[in-house]
Amino acid sequence: MNATQEKLKVQLEQALVAAFGADFAGVDPILVSASNPKFGDYQANVALSLSKKLGKQPRAIAAAIVDKLDVSEICEPPEIAGPGFINLKLKTAYLEAQLNAIQADPRLGVPAVKTPKREIVDFSSPNIAKEMHVGHLRSTIIGDSIARILEFQGHDVLRLNHVGDWGTQFGMLIAYLREVYPEALTTANALDIGDLVSFYRKAKLRFDTDAAFQETARQEVVRLQAGAEDTIHAWKLLCEQSRREFQIIYDLLDVQVIERGESFYNPLLSGVVEDLDKSGLLVENQGAKCVFLDGFTNREGEPLPLIVQKSNGGYNYATTDLASLRYRIQQDKAKRIIYVTDAGQANHFAQFFQVAGKAGWIPDDVELVHIPFGLVLGEDGKKFKTRSGDTVRLRDLLDEAVSRAHADLKARLQEEERQETEEFINEVARVVGISAVKYADLSQNRTSSYIFSYDKMLDFKGNTAPYMLYAYARIQGISRKGDINFKELGNDAVLLEHETELALAKYLLQLDEVISSVEQDLLPNRLCEYLYELSKKFNQFYDRNQGVQVLEAEEPQRTSRLVLCDLTARTLKLGLSLLGIQVLERM
Repeated sequence: MNATQEKLKVQLEQALVAAFGADFAGVDPILVSASNPKFGDYQANVALSLSKKLGKQPRAIAAAIVDKLDVSEICEPPEIAGPGFINLKLKTAYLEAQLNAIQADPRLGVPAVKTPKREIVDFSSPNIAKEMHVGHLRSTIIGDSIARILEFQGHDVLRLNHVGDWGTQFGMLIAYLREVYPEALTTANALDIGDLVSFYRKAKLRFDTDAAFQETARQEVVRLQAGAEDTIHAWKLLCEQSRREFQIIYDLLDVQVIERGESFYNPLLSGVVEDLDKSGLLVENQGAKCVFLDGFTNREGEPLPLIVQKSNGGYNYATTDLASLRYRIQQDKAKRIIYVTDAGQANHFAQFFQVAGKAGWIPDDVELVHIPFGLVLGEDGKKFKTRSGDTVRLRDLLDEAVSRAHADLKARLQEEERQETEEFINEVARVVGISAVKYADLSQNRTSSYIFSYDKMLDFKGNTAPYMLYAYARIQGISRKGDINFKELGNDAVLLEHETELALAKYLLQLDEVISSVEQDLLPNRLCEYLYELSKKFNQFYDRNQGVQVLEAEEPQRTSRLVLCDLTARTLKLGLSLLGIQVLERM
């Protein structure tokens, strides 16, 4: 709810009490945005909900509320419509004053939260010795955007990358490399990431088919856990090799994240098992230590256990996740912990959240949130893969997007007979390509799967990054053409006359409401929808047939319209930055 709605809600609540007595303090006035602009801007539907309680016709209730309602500072006189809707239309002078106020505000009228919290966003989470692939795209992009929005709101955000850097996979890989490429375990950079991935696949195949090798690999895990010097050295080299490759992707995507891998929590795992035992939750089942869960059953309908220590004494993901959860609550002092992973892991999160709750590890003021997301699909509607059927490497996917943006830009420049430097072309292609991939992902409701299409995401029409970037660059073009310095436009300059000016103004004032809703429900697509609608409203305002003149207009309309242009550009720039998208002054 934005500041205007908050004021109107308070005034409606006061009118309710004045009309019907103190019993109606706190009754929700059911204030919503009007579905049709001809009915005004807001509609209060409370009269219909009170009809039964008061034993009166809704229109009579609405009339009694309106009689006590003073919104003259904000709205035109309220009107009653239909069975008892109270329609409210904002005064033009009020809109002008609001816009003039946000023009001087770097935050564009979006207040920081009154009580900042420590929030953790756990996202990206690739595995060491494997390349980041298309499956890591959504977690990385969605997690980064959520972190940016929470940071902008004033929260103290810890961005954590829970990397898979421990366990059986290392025993397997180190055992294999000891045989076929021992220098990789003693020398930095002996392998590149592609070779490392290839060796990992071969090691996995050997592990699955050779019992003797399987035992050797397990012994390497034991040596790793015991801190054997040569094994630890090999492990560190392999981690560093992968880390460098991950950083190339994070730099391309402009993503900041602090690595805290599974190995970080390794010393805490035995304490997790001990504490679960003390709390009476631990049950031994076929040699393994488990916690039985409510509401989860196996195929036979029997209660499903969450294994926290295997029969061989080893631990698993759930144990590490429980250890990390305790650390984040006790040491990091987090009040909300947000996990960004694919929807297929929903059961895993529900299970270990339940165990932590039963063990009494989650204080009342701590909220745990799993942010699930759908799959990235190919244009055939199946899981996105290469032609050979392999998982698409994230690096290849991003490089391809930039390469296509580069080709599109060169073709456009040739068509327009424009000369630009190679440096300009490369920078625009990079921003457009990466932004297109990010925006295509974020503009979907994260819970849905979506079809990955370079052609659609790079299109300059529709709900795409290029459409937004072009709207921003177009406004900077107005500034260059008119030799205007937006920063020097006068205060109190906004005058709203034309219907497209009013529509744009009202939309500009909704930014705080949109950002607040994303902070709560963690759905970045709401911000994408807002920016797309804002771009459309700006294009209607600037359209020579249905809109208004800007540079050619007489004063004071000229300055007022330039202020609207500037506010639109600043809103687009801020909104896109919260999605992790950089703007371009020229395209």
